[in-house]
Amino acid sequence: MANKLISEMGLPKSTAHVFAARNIITAKDALSLSEFELMELLDVGLEEVTRAVAHISEFACPPYQTALSVLEQRIQNENMAGHLPTRLKGLDAALCGGIPFGVVTELVGPAGIGKTQFCLKLALLASLPTSYGGLGAHVIYVDVESKFSSRRMIEMGINSIPEIFQKEGLAQEMAGRILVLRPASLSEFTESLQQIKVSLLQHHVKLLIVDSMAALASGEYGPGPPRQHPLGWHISFIKSLAEFCRIPVVVTNQVRSQVHDDASRYLFQVQRIAELRLKKIPQNFLLILLLLLEFTGLMLLLFVLC
Repeated sequence: MANKLISEMGLPKSTAHVFAARNIITAKDALSLSEFELMELLDVGLEEVTRAVAHISEFACPPYQTALSVLEQRIQNENMAGHLPTRLKGLDAALCGGIPFGVVTELVGPAGIGKTQFCLKLALLASLPTSYGGLGAHVIYVDVESKFSSRRMIEMGINSIPEIFQKEGLAQEMAGRILVLRPASLSEFTESLQQIKVSLLQHHVKLLIVDSMAALASGEYGPGPPRQHPLGWHISFIKSLAEFCRIPVVVTNQVRSQVHDDASRYLFQVQRIAELRLKKIPQNFLLILLLLLEFTGLMLLLFVLC
């Protein structure tokens, strides 16, 4: 918006010529100066400068949108872009056709629940020729935890769609469409994002999978107490890729347990635990008192008998 040309904004020709003569070409050039600086530079009055600045600002400012219009536009884009069917009837029905294009879909669950298996299945389906119901496209698979298995993917293909994998050379053709990246750290993944963007545009990539996002941060910082990881920028970048390229993006995340000590609890939790401990003190005191009374009575009884 800031680089829009002043000559294309519909200003009066006399005013536009004055801006051009003073080498003020874009909206950014004009709006970077104060009104008094423009008056001195253009040698015109305040009223004319104010009117020109207001016109340029209105023209350069992006149009506002309501929340409803944003939602309607997103639904329209999703319907136009389509979905990647998972071939799981219940899931496809719930997702209105499958994994939506143009957005980021996150798979969350504990280790061993099958997130990677599901990602392998999606990569397999995206690499299928269009004549068999696939996308016939390349897939970028970011394998952070080295869980990607070509053998497992072929086994899944043979078991789920044997009529396709029985054709000679088709499995090799599909495997050649899946590009696997294994970043060793978060910084390495950051450097590869630009390469991923170029590949999306040049190699007919129709699916991006990151398995998993959380492992990128944990691998960067190593074991230890949970902390804030700088993944916000990466997630925003991946989201922009999904929207710009109109492709489905799938990321996985693990549910990780945390150490439950007093230091990791919220303040109200610590206070609640302290209150409960204080409530237990009178109960424990009464119990000890009863035991002492019983012991004292037993000693008196033995003394009388003796």
